[in-house]
Amino acid sequence: MKTLLASFLALVTLAWAITSSSSPAEGASLPWAVRQEALYLTGLWAFSLMSLAIVLATRPAWLEQPLGGMDRIYRVHKWSGILAISFAALHWLIEMSDGVIKSVVGREGRLPKEHEGGFLEIMRDVAEDFGEWAIYALIAMLVLTLWKRLPYRLWRYLHHAMPMLYGMLAIHAGFLAPLDYWTSAIGALLALFIAAGTVSGLRSLSGRIGRARQVEGNIEVVREQASGLTEVVCHLEDSWRGHQPGQFAFVTFDHVEGAHPFTIACADRGDRRITFQIKALGDYTQGLAARLAAGQPVKVEGPYGRFDYRRGTRKSEQVWIAGGIGVTPFLAWLESLQEAPAEAPAAHFYYCTRQRDDDPFVARLESLCAALPTIRLHVVSTDRDRPLTAEALHARHAGERQPEIWFCGPRAFAQALRSGLRGLGMGRVRFHQEAFEMR
Repeated sequence: MKTLLASFLALVTLAWAITSSSSPAEGASLPWAVRQEALYLTGLWAFSLMSLAIVLATRPAWLEQPLGGMDRIYRVHKWSGILAISFAALHWLIEMSDGVIKSVVGREGRLPKEHEGGFLEIMRDVAEDFGEWAIYALIAMLVLTLWKRLPYRLWRYLHHAMPMLYGMLAIHAGFLAPLDYWTSAIGALLALFIAAGTVSGLRSLSGRIGRARQVEGNIEVVREQASGLTEVVCHLEDSWRGHQPGQFAFVTFDHVEGAHPFTIACADRGDRRITFQIKALGDYTQGLAARLAAGQPVKVEGPYGRFDYRRGTRKSEQVWIAGGIGVTPFLAWLESLQEAPAEAPAAHFYYCTRQRDDDPFVARLESLCAALPTIRLHVVSTDRDRPLTAEALHARHAGERQPEIWFCGPRAFAQALRSGLRGLGMGRVRFHQEAFEMR
């Protein structure tokens, strides 16, 4: 993700540098020239990243392969938005710095504003106001997004304002960009960003995101597996295209609440039935079992994701690690291998749970792994065992072929394992992680 965003910003910066060097500010003193170019550059950074964020919000399935899955796409979307708002705030601060420069060096050497008169002049005034209002709204949106206590339902409705805010920023960028930009490389990029972002925003406002992958169906079974754990089995219509083990889908049980991503916790049997294991982790999933019943309609969008052990390196030793409800993609993997055990890879599978005796998944995992002799199951129950650590993994697998880790579980657990492995000299271990977050 860091490499992608850095490369994206480098491209924008290069186009800006080429344009700036070919048309330098004549007659401007250094402080005013620096301010002007910094204003242009931060504005370009902010707008280009916001364009990227709004394009990725449309869930472009064609980008799953190059970017590594829809969870990675949403991660880039999230950080594109955060960086865009940060650069927009910096852009606004630079705009406000003219008073400071006046007090230090005076007005001499200040660049005159472009005046074209007529409609263009009016639109530039409007665009300037739009940009300022949009920045204030985006900063407020960022604060609400990072405030995890805000219910997802409210956040989702507030997030619907993003395409309109983007439209205001597009007007701001289009009319306030210097006229000579439009005959240069940066102008071509800016036009591309405006076109792609506007189309994506209109798709969002019209409710067309993911429509081609949406399938309706009915809930067949709702079963409370344990306290706070609900199993939901859905039967979908004929247009369901099937799924690969490890994929997820956006599921709508309640149109007011909207779609939520859940991993498909079963193999594809060809009967258009899919199973979700849903843990009560937030305001929506709390008490979900009481709100659902067999026969209710459901809408499923997908499948998405590339969390698939078959993408691993053949020469590597596979290590599978599931934490809590992160076991769901592994359940689908194991089920899919029951009819072809010879295709199962050699893997150590660590399932980490708080209480083995009360965990409904343990018996299921033991039954599935019993038919797959190349997969060695290790149940780590923290009420009786030491928690799984990087040191324990290093001690067990350091002498084997370079291990390749497939992880699904709490983010803090993944970060602890990653940093621990780096500290033990295993930083080059390939660490595949299902890292989906809606906000």
